[in-house]
This record gives sequence, structure tokens and C-alpha cells, in this order.
Amino acid sequence: MPPKKVAAVVTEYRKWSHADVIIRNILNGYPDGTKPELELVSMYTDQVPKNDMSRDLEKKHGFKIYETIADCLTLGGKTLAVDGVLSIGEHGNYPNNAKGQTLYPRRRFFEEITAVFEKSGKSVPVFNDKHLAVTWEDAKWMYDRSRKLMFPFLAGSSLPVTWRKPNLVLPKGSELTGAVQIGYASLEAYGFHALEALQCMVERRSGGETGVKAVTCHFGGEIMAAFEGRIWGLGGPAGRYLRREAMWESFDKQPWAAPLLEAALKMVTDHSPGELRRVAATAKDSGVLEIEYRDGFRAFVVIPNGWIHEGDGGAFYFAGQRKNVEKPDVCHFYLQQLDPFAHFAELTHAIESMIRTGHAPYPVERTLLTTGILDAVMTSHHEQGKRIETPQLDIKYTASEWGPSQREIPKIQKK
Repeated sequence: MPPKKVAAVVTEYRKWSHADVIIRNILNGYPDGTKPELELVSMYTDQVPKNDMSRDLEKKHGFKIYETIADCLTLGGKTLAVDGVLSIGEHGNYPNNAKGQTLYPRRRFFEEITAVFEKSGKSVPVFNDKHLAVTWEDAKWMYDRSRKLMFPFLAGSSLPVTWRKPNLVLPKGSELTGAVQIGYASLEAYGFHALEALQCMVERRSGGETGVKAVTCHFGGEIMAAFEGRIWGLGGPAGRYLRREAMWESFDKQPWAAPLLEAALKMVTDHSPGELRRVAATAKDSGVLEIEYRDGFRAFVVIPNGWIHEGDGGAFYFAGQRKNVEKPDVCHFYLQQLDPFAHFAELTHAIESMIRTGHAPYPVERTLLTTGILDAVMTSHHEQGKRIETPQLDIKYTASEWGPSQREIPKIQKK
């Protein structure tokens, strides 16, 4: 059977961009030497930086770069001419809004892709890298349009499909009493990955996913420092103490939270000296994200920037407590920090499966939900830690059995 023809719509294609670490698996094959049953036939690049790779790759591999998204999907003709579309709206020179969200053109890409579908009278599977869009309104519009045009839709992070150490898959129907996910780095870009890691675990709880009632971003760092100085007139050690206490106040009210955090922290090998709460209190983008689910379940994402480091394999750790189980379930979501960045190969396997079979291997509703949570997090952060009610996140779905990679982790290539 001939390979499926794929079009790629990307913001930019440079070394180690998301376009590179995903599409390289189609062009060159997977790190284990196998080849996907996909052929890249066309590409659209929204920006062309000085270190662009796409033009050289076009000459080497024979695909064609088009000036418009419509031509990319029709191969310059009048109707859809590919079997699948990759929309990778990550990286590039784009502005931020007042909430600190990067205005990547993911909805614009999706609008132009689906306009071709509508005009052609047929649709094909679409993969959307990372969160669906900047705002909940755009994400919901994209989701609704995919349902209207009835095509397979896959989105999200590589975290749910990467290796877990140990290889933890919670039994479906687990009676979870609480969960804590550790993340790191920037609140929006990396906070999304932490939310996806958390969600791929807690969606397996008893009753399935029911949606989220409210979100609060309890944070330290520069903005909280300015806020506290304005309200209390405090700076120096007193101000730092208040920031530290405010950041953890809601977390400490849950008796299960601290033991779960402690269990996850036992897996961390690369961190700064000093007490976690003290160090994280004034670090940029550090925070404790509180997620209240509609069924009464509650979880926290702890981002202790300044204390935790990326380290070997990244710094995403999960701990969850099941009812009547003595010890917490814990794992490290392993990310390969250098070439071949094999966790993106695992994401490409999921994309390939969807394009070949016509069925998304896991529900896009997961990423619709995490997109909405992240938007609420950024709103809460912008509004000085206000609790944001989220009636719009009444999202129900059932977890699939497509989980972490079971393949051998390939060796890191020499620089």
C-alpha cells in the first residue's frame, strides 16, 4: 500500500523547532530505523528565519513549498489532494497579549485548512501541535468545526505518549483521592505540558472525565512581589515570606497534597540547594495551579522554578493517590533532551496511526480541556491569583488505551 500523502502547515522550520522534531520522522524515518507509512508532499511556512531549513529540505526530499495554505493542501490545484494535515503553530516571531499568551496563528491555520475541506466537499485527518489555540473561544470554535466537518482530529503534547519511569498506567476506573503534577519553566508554554501530563493520568479515574469547575493560579515571582508591595507595603524578607505562604495556602489545606508532592520530589535528582518553597517564592513563573474538577476531584500542578532544573529527561513528575492503596503512584515523564528527541517520534507514531486508520488514537477532548484550563490559568495569573470559574469546561470523555511508549529508548546522538 502506498504511503499516505501529508501536507505540513508550520510557523517556521529551523533546527530543533517543533516542525523539525516532528517532520524529521516522516522525512528520515524513526530513530529505530523504521519508516512511517507517510510521505510529506507539501509545506507552508508562515515565517522564514535566517536559519530556515525548509528550503534545503525541499531540494533534498522533493516535497514542494507553497505560498498559501490552500495551495499546500490542493498541491496547487482546485481540490484537496492530500491524505492528512499537520498544523504546527509553535515557534517563530509572534507577539504576546496582555496575559502573556503567545499569539501563534493556530486558529488562522485551522480556518484556512478547513476552508479547503469545505470547498472540496471532503476532509482528512488533522493534527494540531500543542494546545488548540491561545484562547478558549478559539479552541472551542476549532473543536466544533472539526465535528461539523466530521474529520479525525488529534492534538496536544508529547508528554502523554513519552516514556514513564516507572511505566505507570493507572487502571481505568481508579478511585483517585488526589493528584500532584510537577512541572517547570514558562507558565504558558511548559505549563501546558504539565497539564497534559496530569490529565492523561487523572482522566482514568472512576466515572471518567467530567470537566473542570474552577482554576486558580497561586504564584510567586515578580508580579506577586509587586502586588504585595502595593497592597501591604512590604518588601525584603517579610514580602518574600508572605509570597511563599500565599502561594501554598490552598495546597496546604488538602491533607493529601503534601505527601504526594513529597513522593514525587523523591524522584527529582537535579535541583538547586535550599528549601523548595523559599527558593520558588520569588522565581519567575513559579506557582501552584489548583484545578477543581466538576465531580469534586482536585489536583495541583506545582511549578517550583528556581529550585527545579530541567535535568536529564526533563522535570515532569506525577504522584497520585488511589483509595485503599498504601503508597502513592509516582512516575517521571521522560523527555530526551538531545537528538533524536525521541519523544517526538512517539508523538509522530500517534499521528501516523490517525492518518492511516482514520481514527484518532486518543480523544482530542483531552486537549480541548487542557487548553481551557491553561487559558483560565493565564487569566487567573493576570488577575493576581483570582479563582476563575469555568462553566464552559463541562467536557466529558472516556480515556483511550493509547498510552506511554513501550519501545526501547534510542541512544542520544553525538553532537
